Amino acid sequence: MKQRCLLAGAVLGAAVGAGIGIWAFRARPIAPALVVDRTPVPSGAVAVTSYADALAASRPAVVSVYSTKYARQRGPAGGAQIDRRSLGLPAYGNSAPAQPERGLGSGVIVSPEGYILTNNHVIEGADELLVKLPDDRELPARIVGTDPKTDVAVIKVEALALPHVVLGDSDKLRVGDVVFALGNPLDVGQTATMGIVSATGRRGLDLLARGDTDPGYEDFIQTDAAINVGNSGGALIDACGRLVGINTAIMTTSRGNIGIGFSIPVNLAAFVMKSLVETGTVVRGYLGVSTQDLDSGLAAGFGLKDTRGVLVSEVTPQSPAARSGLLAGDVILAVDDKAVGNRDELRLLVSQLAPGKKVAMRIFREGKASSLDVTLGQLSDVHMEPARASSEFLEGVQVARINEQLKREFALEENVGVVVVALDRRSPHAVNFPVGTVIEKINKTDITDARSAVEALRKGRNTLVVRYGSSRQFISIELAP
Repeated sequence: MKQRCLLAGAVLGAAVGAGIGIWAFRARPIAPALVVDRTPVPSGAVAVTSYADALAASRPAVVSVYSTKYARQRGPAGGAQIDRRSLGLPAYGNSAPAQPERGLGSGVIVSPEGYILTNNHVIEGADELLVKLPDDRELPARIVGTDPKTDVAVIKVEALALPHVVLGDSDKLRVGDVVFALGNPLDVGQTATMGIVSATGRRGLDLLARGDTDPGYEDFIQTDAAINVGNSGGALIDACGRLVGINTAIMTTSRGNIGIGFSIPVNLAAFVMKSLVETGTVVRGYLGVSTQDLDSGLAAGFGLKDTRGVLVSEVTPQSPAARSGLLAGDVILAVDDKAVGNRDELRLLVSQLAPGKKVAMRIFREGKASSLDVTLGQLSDVHMEPARASSEFLEGVQVARINEQLKREFALEENVGVVVVALDRRSPHAVNFPVGTVIEKINKTDITDARSAVEALRKGRNTLVVRYGSSRQFISIELAP
């Protein structure tokens, strides 16, 4: 039976799960200085006896990423789980320290400023990150941003004279191109394996699916270069020594390598990184249509010669598509002269275009081709809720409405109430509201969002129904008049 595995790395203790990330705040981020070489790989039948020179420049920039997550301890009222570190306390109480959970993955330094590309699943939930370079330097790292929808994460180290890779153009990869997977499988040390590009544009594998309505953005390079546990976040390098992908997952029957590995194209990873560095999130274009793929019957019915294109089944009112005049029954053939063969290609293409950008869309309507201009909206404004769109509930206590991502992050079973997503350890309310606490009721009022939570509070004594993990409890807090 086939297994699809995201390789978070050789688990040294227990696998790092969802939890509290590492937060850093910078007023003016410095954009990474990327070096890109878009010339195609030379072809020919000349025998090659070594690729050592091709890998010499990239190997120093491929690093090991060690993650640590501290166990939560028993909290107030005998049932709550508290992240003691968020309160500035040791990771353990009066008893012996709990064994921290450790994990291993790989990463790639892509700029002299110390920006590192890796996988979201490598660092997700980590309380501490340590990066080890091939020259044995060990550096603490902080998370710049993550994008679970592509499994891309950006972390950063501070050091001088950092090696970094040159980026290639993953759009120019061809099936049969020689590639190398670099990383630290099973924590044996940096390892290079060789193979070819087995396929490009692999989609529909459900490797990034996070719920029925969140399929992620899959556009994988498939390779038979050996990828094993610990390689996640490492480099896929072409025969010229350029970074063309970030190794992410394998398909296997045994959790071992059987020659079916997947990498995120570097063009996609670089787009995500740029947005994360500049804005702290991934800003995606929004069209506002429901679509379906064409089969031979539909294509014939609409007067098309083949099934390439995307059929618009529904247009969202007041969306960019509606304002442009796009209609249900139109077939989208291309966006800005880039042909789209199916709905996944259209979704991925639009997601990588900037909101506010005017694009020329070629369509097929009522038996003839035509074109129209569409000014894209922003997906996060219309279709998505930021995972941590939080507000201050009490002094030093930030809460957010529970959405699907927060449910996964804090292992919540219900959407009821609001969850504490950030806590100032100096807050006078820190003991009662550790990160992950769910507030369901305040003074008998059901809580649905941060605003309703604030409005339900009153001066003097307040009674709250909260949930610590699976334990639901009443607590009382008093606010000064």
